[in-house]
Amino acid sequence: MIDLSAKLGAPAWDRVVTELTKPVGDELAFLRRLASVLGQVGSAKQAVLVMVNTGGNPDPNEHAAEAAWVWTPSGAGAPADIEPESREHSIEGATLAARAGKSRIFGLHDPGASTVAYYPASGPSGASAQLAGGCLVAVPVPGGSGAVRPVVALLLETRSTQAIQTTLALSDVIAGYAHGAGAQIESRRLRAASATLELGSQLIAGINASRRFRGACMRLANELMRTVAVDRVAVGWARSAMSGAPAEEPRRGDDACVAVAISDTEHLDRRTAMVKRLEAAMDECLDQEHAVLHPPPGDDAAEPVLASAVTRSHADLAARDARLRVASLPLRVDGRVVGVITLEASVEPGKPSVLEPQAIEPLQATLDLIAPVLALRRREDRPPHKRAWQSVRSGAAWLLGPTQTGWKLAGVAAAALLISSVLIRVEYRIEAPATLEPIERRTMSVPFDGIIAAVPEGIRAGARVEAGQLLAELDVTELRLSALEAQGETREALARADEAMNQRNLAEAQRFRAQADQSKARVDLLNSRIARARLVSPISGTIVAGEAEDLVGASVELGKPLFEIAPLERMEVVVRVRDDDAPLIAAGTLGSLATRARPAERFPVVVQRIVPQAQGEEGGNRFRVTATLDDGAAWMRPGMEGLVKLETGERTLLGVGARRIVDTLRLWLWW
Repeated sequence: MIDLSAKLGAPAWDRVVTELTKPVGDELAFLRRLASVLGQVGSAKQAVLVMVNTGGNPDPNEHAAEAAWVWTPSGAGAPADIEPESREHSIEGATLAARAGKSRIFGLHDPGASTVAYYPASGPSGASAQLAGGCLVAVPVPGGSGAVRPVVALLLETRSTQAIQTTLALSDVIAGYAHGAGAQIESRRLRAASATLELGSQLIAGINASRRFRGACMRLANELMRTVAVDRVAVGWARSAMSGAPAEEPRRGDDACVAVAISDTEHLDRRTAMVKRLEAAMDECLDQEHAVLHPPPGDDAAEPVLASAVTRSHADLAARDARLRVASLPLRVDGRVVGVITLEASVEPGKPSVLEPQAIEPLQATLDLIAPVLALRRREDRPPHKRAWQSVRSGAAWLLGPTQTGWKLAGVAAAALLISSVLIRVEYRIEAPATLEPIERRTMSVPFDGIIAAVPEGIRAGARVEAGQLLAELDVTELRLSALEAQGETREALARADEAMNQRNLAEAQRFRAQADQSKARVDLLNSRIARARLVSPISGTIVAGEAEDLVGASVELGKPLFEIAPLERMEVVVRVRDDDAPLIAAGTLGSLATRARPAERFPVVVQRIVPQAQGEEGGNRFRVTATLDDGAAWMRPGMEGLVKLETGERTLLGVGARRIVDTLRLWLWW
């Protein structure tokens, strides 16, 4: 018990003021301390802290005591959680607290009375009036959040009404210190928030100064190490986040952290034992999804999550130095842990550490600010095709659900493909190799054995010639001499025949006339060869083959080809069609041609005729199909190859894709 009956300046009051004004961790800790002080000042058997919900109808069964102070004769009491066996009058205290706005004093049951007596508002007359059985006094505490209002219920022994009123007045004065505690807590929160924003902006500036994700992690580790004053900082990223899994997709149970950067370490070798221990500690934090501190705090007032965390891997990491303190904090983006930051600091004996439990919360708040920036840098650092796939997966996760998104998307795509292949009909085109050939082609050969005398200038392959134009000329000197000799023999034979007729020798006359006819035939043959010695173009066109300039003065034999002439204005397409595709085409079938020379251009073709005899080629039989090319191009040349696609009618996508497979199976399985 604390005696405050003398004056407010008494040492006992100084102790109360000191107790209520010293720093507190949070609001609940102050309320527990306030309940303890009120219990000591009021000499209460029990002080119960009740959180009252003022938003609804007060029901005693809906209010539970948060903490209690039990008074002992020596006055040594401390706030403690109420055990079920020590909840003396806790329901009555909750009832009184809930009705504090109507009556703050509630008399307990009188053993001889049958009803509960309330203390009247005017109070009994005389200082000797007492409440039999004691009473419960409600002390509303200023503050609270929302509809929750803290109230301290004091269990008092039987005493005079004047003493109760004095206790109630002192309790109201002491409860007023809640304003100062609230201001102190709010001021500390504002300072912590300001420090968090300042540190977060500094770290974000360092991240934005790097163009790549690993460089940003390295700058983050170095800046955090210097700012927080720790020995080492390591940044790890979850494998699922590395692979670009959407934030909505649940994390897999086998997910693990990959060390990305370590402060003051340029080259990171993940095979070393130190890095493996770091990654094990990061995995421990990733699995628990909350901060982990080693050694764990043992103070009951500390954060219970830190006190109950599993720290086996952190203990292995700190085993090299007994003074080492290790803390791992998760990096969260949209409620999903995408990475972990591990900090290590040595603690000197007798000196405070920077990794104290109270420092974890503002540091975690800072990391929550920079985690989205770091995740954005990771997404921007990925290749374009991976970023596109991540966007597809994110959209699919929103549409199909966050679990097994890839398999669901594959199933939807397969179903859509199957339905489309059955319903959609397209033009079925068969492909075949093709060659360009001229519609008309003439070959100029040597008419007889001889010597090429001359070739006009410009007569070579690629030259344009007209019908009747001289292409080459053979040497006819010997032929002319032979013709003159044959003419002389003809005249001589005719003269002898006339002389034999004059002598009436008919037999001799006939013999000489036969010799004359023979010589005359020889003359005609020689004149014919002389006439054919001038090789002229039979048609107008282009010389597509032949280089006679190199043969001037050379002997050539009968039938040797010298020139090949073809008009290039009109070309035809010779298509070699597979034997299993031949029944699908007929005269008049339409198609298109693409040449190897210019594959981007298409030319319409029409099938004219099909040679019924197949020709064996490598890989199977082929039928020769001739198609006209009405709209050709000036750059087309005979012999150019390409690909022709012939239209055979509409079919479903499934029929187009499965046609050859079905035909092959029919050949294999028929009986």
